[in-house]
Amino acid sequence: MVKHARSAKSFVVAKQRRSVIRLAAPAALPRASFGQLAGLHGMSDQLDLKSSVALVIDQDTREVLLRKNDSAVLPIASITKLMTGLIVSEAKLPMDEVISITQDDVDTEKHSGSRLRVGATLSRQELMHLALMSSENRAAHALGRTYPGGLSAFVEAMNTKAKLLGMKDTHYVEPTGLSSRNQSSAQDLANLVNIASSDPMLREFSTSHGTEVAVGNRTLQYRNTNRLVASPAWEIGLQKTGYISEAGQCLVMQAKVAGRKLIMVFLDSAGKLSRIGDAERVRRWVETSGPTAVVPTPSTTTLVRQVSG
Repeated sequence: MVKHARSAKSFVVAKQRRSVIRLAAPAALPRASFGQLAGLHGMSDQLDLKSSVALVIDQDTREVLLRKNDSAVLPIASITKLMTGLIVSEAKLPMDEVISITQDDVDTEKHSGSRLRVGATLSRQELMHLALMSSENRAAHALGRTYPGGLSAFVEAMNTKAKLLGMKDTHYVEPTGLSSRNQSSAQDLANLVNIASSDPMLREFSTSHGTEVAVGNRTLQYRNTNRLVASPAWEIGLQKTGYISEAGQCLVMQAKVAGRKLIMVFLDSAGKLSRIGDAERVRRWVETSGPTAVVPTPSTTTLVRQVSG
């Protein structure tokens, strides 16, 4: 709901009733994503995807089934949390350790809200679950903040791991994805999904349908940000969604389709449900085309690299 400005103009509609209508200030226009600014949405593809960047790979054979602007480097929003989870998991930190949410975990980048109040205490395992399943930003930040050496050491570990994985287009500045300076390409993210999908904890937590956590006297219920995990039509091994205005709607998944383990990356989708629609388009395409008939999209598009502003 738009809050009415104090200085908004008002006028009397009918004097005998003294009814007053206050004119609200016009709503701000949606901020263009980096992909829109770079003109990536003008690129066409054979499936008419709504995401400006897409990449679909057979995980076992590494065959590229579809690609669209897959070298473009863009903000990745909460897809960042996959690397956050991987760093925590590989650090072998005690998952039952109790961690308190502090003022440092409050979002000062986008000023987003959270049901995890300052002072709330959860185990590291609960924080991991909420970060990967429900994209809880304070949970992800707390995971980075409590890493040995603190937040700066955690971000350094994220970037070091990216280099070790050959993610040459990837750079992280914080563990949540709220910053548009967390950037990557579809090619790099496919590599990350490939590695992360072999981690049992990341697989379990990212595909969980929902969970409850006790915070003080309250019991909070959380649900997965990706509704496809509950669909009987899908067999998803790993997934993560993401959104900030600079990145658009994003989705990465590892899923079995028509007997093939596929890695799917969709970045900079314009509509709230279009990333899900794109995933459904790809699934139907693979199922109807058959394993031997699927061919890559012709590589005729111009790949654009978007650097930090």
